[in-house]
Amino acid sequence: MTGARLDLDGIGKSFRGLRAVHDVSFSVPAGAIHALIGPNGAGKTTIFNMIAGVLTPDVGTVTLDGRVISGLRPDKACDAGVGRTFQLVKPFMGLSVLENVTIGALHRRRDPADARASAAAILERLGLFGRRHQLAKNLTLPDRKRLEVARALATEPKLLLLDEVMAGLRPTEIDVMVAFLRELNRQSGLTILLIEHVMRAVMALAADVVVVSYGEKIAHGTPQEIARHPAVLDVYLGDPEAA
Repeated sequence: MTGARLDLDGIGKSFRGLRAVHDVSFSVPAGAIHALIGPNGAGKTTIFNMIAGVLTPDVGTVTLDGRVISGLRPDKACDAGVGRTFQLVKPFMGLSVLENVTIGALHRRRDPADARASAAAILERLGLFGRRHQLAKNLTLPDRKRLEVARALATEPKLLLLDEVMAGLRPTEIDVMVAFLRELNRQSGLTILLIEHVMRAVMALAADVVVVSYGEKIAHGTPQEIARHPAVLDVYLGDPEAA
């Protein structure tokens, strides 16, 4: 895996006249880890959905390494190199952990044995190899979160979109996930954009942070700059989930 540059240029999306995202622009250099934060309902997942092909922007463009990907179907966005997780993890409950990840690997690897071997290697890196034959429905929440990441990685993305993969994890589990993502990025150069409310993870991982509120970008800078930004402090004031 190698990373790709992501560019959002003035993207916007409305639903029946309700403006969900308005004129959002930012870039993530190839091989970087950036974070997208904001209060609940700020438009973060809508932005992810426009990158991943679930939604088409009403205006603006999304490009990956200079190629316009906005408007592609999700499978074509995946072909272009976009992998993602979902805030609400929904594995194939009746399949094993290995089978779940093998399905993701089959997107690139047409030979089932090759896909299974690739899936097993990813599970090894995420500490799930020992549970590879366990049904996904029997996993704990932290393990389902790791399985979600494993399935996305199995598609061999150039850009990995992580939607609140730390939510519901204990501090020690967060530290393990942070260490894994940092090492993954260091070894592979994979570009990572994460939505996250767990600020200790954002501070530990992200080189840059984009802040959105009511669908608009209100700040962009290093984690240290964002932590002192007056508009960000005002937006997060009284929002316990942002702590």
